[in-house]
Amino acid sequence: QVQLVESGGGLVQAGGSLRLSCVASGSISSINRMGWYRQTPGKQRELVATASGDSANYADSVKGRFTMSSDNAKNTVYLQMNSLKPEDTAVYSCAATVFDGRAWNDYWGQGTQVTVSS
Repeated sequence: QVQLVESGGGLVQAGGSLRLSCVASGSISSINRMGWYRQTPGKQRELVATASGDSANYADSVKGRFTMSSDNAKNTVYLQMNSLKPEDTAVYSCAATVFDGRAWNDYWGQGTQVTVSS
């Protein structure tokens, strides 16, 4: 089994920063891409950032404020969030496309809550 576990969420004041982590573990042969998504009640899940190889893409709403990075040796991806705004409040989940030696599958973490107070 492959598992993704996010951490680093919490309560922060507007203008503050948080660093989210997502660790992938289990039967991992390779990871093609990883991404961060967020969702608030009553709204559809929104793509925040994705990374594949050395490239990364960000939603317009977070460009210049959020940065995605990774530590491949630890199968860990990070999302550095700076200049946080109340509208960034959401459950943030990571996702990864993983090859387990037999097939490619998409996996999702359980999510971590980020709350930004005004």
